[in-house]
Amino acid sequence: MKTSAKLILVATLALGFIRSASAAVETYEIDPVHSTVNFSLRHIVSKFTGSFGKVSGGLTVDRADLEKSTVEAVVDIASINTADEKRNTHVKSPDFFDVAKYTKGAFKSTAWKKTGEDTFDVTGNLTLKDVTKPVTLKVKLLGFGDGMRGAKLSGWEVTGAIKKSDFGLSGPAMLSKALGDEVTLSIGVEAVLKS
Repeated sequence: MKTSAKLILVATLALGFIRSASAAVETYEIDPVHSTVNFSLRHIVSKFTGSFGKVSGGLTVDRADLEKSTVEAVVDIASINTADEKRNTHVKSPDFFDVAKYTKGAFKSTAWKKTGEDTFDVTGNLTLKDVTKPVTLKVKLLGFGDGMRGAKLSGWEVTGAIKKSDFGLSGPAMLSKALGDEVTLSIGVEAVLKS
């Protein structure tokens, strides 16, 4: 084989490898209509639940090595709903989230660790108010599939827990005994492949 033919063959193989490697990484955008951010919190002897109605963000997914994936998500704090308007107003006040100053909550992953066939411990930085702390969330890949109008989707289930005191969300002292410190998170994400 001539030198020029060898060079063309090597270049073709290299280009094919680069294309296949880059094709393995996909970028998804969180679909806010089909994603949910829920939480629960102890109140005296029971628990109440709430949610955030507006979430955005995205994922980069390496299907060949999912531990190389990343996720960033932003929640609009003012979209909180605790099923009671008076309570909604209170948790938005300076006693808790102080949405006049701090409008967003954010999570950015720093590491994905595979824990099962389709489960991961995803560690990242969570920012609420003016506090950023590392947290680890349990993430389950629900799958990849076709959506409406040719959309390509990925689905994820996320659970975890944080301490509200870690983020300056303890509230007034009179509520310290009534409200638990641990907040349980339950998050469902549907994300759309960007073209």
